[in-house]
Amino acid sequence: MAKEENFNKIRIKLRGYDHKVIDSSAEQIVETATRYGSEISGPTPLPTEIKKYTVNRATFINNKSKEQYEVRVHKRIIDVLDANPKVLDALRNLTLPNGVNIEVKM
Repeated sequence: MAKEENFNKIRIKLRGYDHKVIDSSAEQIVETATRYGSEISGPTPLPTEIKKYTVNRATFINNKSKEQYEVRVHKRIIDVLDANPKVLDALRNLTLPNGVNIEVKM
């Protein structure tokens, strides 16, 4: 027999540069969903995406002198397993801090 799928599942992906802001946002989402009686899986940390950039310090004389910069993108996934309309409304009205990119899939 086929396994019964849960169609009321919501997957929320959080991305940002500051891991403290991401963790506080994930905590707000989990608290809001559990307040309305939903079951939560997560927040699950995903691997940090590191982008490195190398820039010449001088253009002409000191060609071998270079500086390196990096940008770290932290990611989290939260699954709301049994979402009802109250949870959806509460998550839409939730105000999260700047610097957090949210992607919601149903």
